[in-house]
Amino acid sequence: MQSEGLVLGANSNIGWRPRVPSAHIADNLTGMMSGFGWLAISVVLSLTGLACSRTPMNAIGTGGGGMTDTTGEMTSSPGGTTSAPGGVTSSPGETTSSGGTVTAGGTGESGSGGFSSSGGTSLYGGTPPSCRGLAATCGPSGNDDCCTSLMVPGGTFYRSYDGVASTDMSYPATVADFYLDKYEITVGRFRAFVKAGMGTEASPPASGAGANPAIAGSGWDSTWNTNLAADTAALTAAISCDATYQTWTETAQGNESQPMNCLDWYTAFAFCAWDGGRLPTEAEWNYAASGGNEQRYYPWSSPPTSTTIDDSYAVYQCDGSCIPLNVGSKSPKGDGKWGQTDLAGNVWEWTLDWYDTYQMPCDNCADITDTSGSSRVVRGGFFDSGVASYLRSASRGGSYPVYDYVYIGARCAGTNL
Repeated sequence: MQSEGLVLGANSNIGWRPRVPSAHIADNLTGMMSGFGWLAISVVLSLTGLACSRTPMNAIGTGGGGMTDTTGEMTSSPGGTTSAPGGVTSSPGETTSSGGTVTAGGTGESGSGGFSSSGGTSLYGGTPPSCRGLAATCGPSGNDDCCTSLMVPGGTFYRSYDGVASTDMSYPATVADFYLDKYEITVGRFRAFVKAGMGTEASPPASGAGANPAIAGSGWDSTWNTNLAADTAALTAAISCDATYQTWTETAQGNESQPMNCLDWYTAFAFCAWDGGRLPTEAEWNYAASGGNEQRYYPWSSPPTSTTIDDSYAVYQCDGSCIPLNVGSKSPKGDGKWGQTDLAGNVWEWTLDWYDTYQMPCDNCADITDTSGSSRVVRGGFFDSGVASYLRSASRGGSYPVYDYVYIGARCAGTNL
């Protein structure tokens, strides 16, 4: 399989801090558009990473399992501005299709099998710590439990395949039943994490916490402790990564139901583990967004090959203010098959996996061995790209795990009650 490579062209200091390594993008889509005016990219974004104090993003690619290298890069000057000498380039290529059929086991209606923190019983065996005492303010009416988690019946599908723009069927995967939070992690939920003094070197997850029970070695590694902020003051400084676009505020304001951004991978992992969950594998996330073996082009696509999209489905092209909107604000129109909101748009979401060529075979698999030496997978697109192709269920991207950036957040998953 070949893929089309693209390079990010950037010229901005938005969301960046000094000490920024290079970033580049890989993508197999053909559309090339601009976001802010400073963002010129194609289907995958060169996220500047997760810690605004340490910010860029590196390789991102969409479709197929292959990683594509690029000829240009995005760099940062000591003053925090960025420039890309290579601009946007592309090399010809296309995805190819191999034969085969997929049958998904299990059935499920949108929103079925959901568990909420209200009432005392949830996916997490009780009210998740992040929602204890937290008002129900999520969803389109602002009255839904922000910790609701929904069952996703397992099955088999093709990774990064949508039957339209990505037609490579070389990477089937099977996932078992799992739960995936209805909403992205909100500022309000993350505030409880910060108040508890968690997410720091002084209070890291226990070794093995946040593991997927089907994947040996997928839990927290104590050698990662040094990648967490030294203390709570350092953590709040890191998540205050951009005065204009960060969603975190020192005190609770009107943004508690917005998705938490400026999250690096380690902090996102630590949050989910503390809250009784885990990060989803890339296969799980892709499966949920694709509607399982329906292989939806977008999470809401009906029929699955429908490419219909506008502002009523997703937060992706500056709905008035070019900032993330409250989670679930486009529900139910933009929901996935099993009821999850914002699987496309609002913020990119971390997954468990390293960004590399897809593993084969894949039965509840995840790439937890760093063979590429660079990026963890992000999925879902972001709030101000203006690039609809980023939001495809088949699109995949990657960012350096130690970086936090305004475009990246997370949602938690779980395996059983």
